[in-house]
Amino acid sequence: MDDSTGGSTEISAAEFHRAAGVADWRVTETGPQAVFLATSLAHAASLVAPIVDAAERFGVLPDVDVRPEAVVVGVPGWPGGIPAGAPAFAAAVSVEAASLRLTADPSRTQAIGIYVAQHSEADARPFFLAALGYEPLGDTDAADPLRRGPQLAFNPITGDAPARGRTHFDVFVPADQAQARVDAALAAGGRLVDDAHAPAWWSLASPENHGVDIAAWTDTYE
Repeated sequence: MDDSTGGSTEISAAEFHRAAGVADWRVTETGPQAVFLATSLAHAASLVAPIVDAAERFGVLPDVDVRPEAVVVGVPGWPGGIPAGAPAFAAAVSVEAASLRLTADPSRTQAIGIYVAQHSEADARPFFLAALGYEPLGDTDAADPLRRGPQLAFNPITGDAPARGRTHFDVFVPADQAQARVDAALAAGGRLVDDAHAPAWWSLASPENHGVDIAAWTDTYE
């Protein structure tokens, strides 16, 4: 492991962004992520070996999604828990991607979370763990053990009627893309429910009143 990862084992999104060479990267709910556009599957796959090399040098365990259109590289790390080696890893991967003519597109980075609202005396998590093959994450969440599907969080609603489940989506996007995503959703027939927390997040509703939060706070938290 490269000795540049010494010191604290975890950093914030703001600390990540202050590092050199990480302009291609954004921080979502699942951690730092970059999307490099490719012209073919072989072109995308050409970045895999350099990713593995950088991962071993800087002591991180990245997720890599290789497709004909792009290669998506992520460093798992819930906000507040980004590995200290992530900036150096990210910078090294970006250098290799540029040398291979893989074009970074930060606007494509995102993560999806599903928030299951439940009665304060109910516990829906065991059902979803069994039905989806997920594993517990912390005291209240659930996650795909291979990090493919969206993370689930279970939020009690005090005073709500029993047996009335309510769910909304959280869409985690780069801070510099959030307003455009909100504007696009509103132009597509959505309704602004609450912008009191903007630019950290906006609460929207579909024409049929399905809830979606567009969240950017994971990309900027200190």
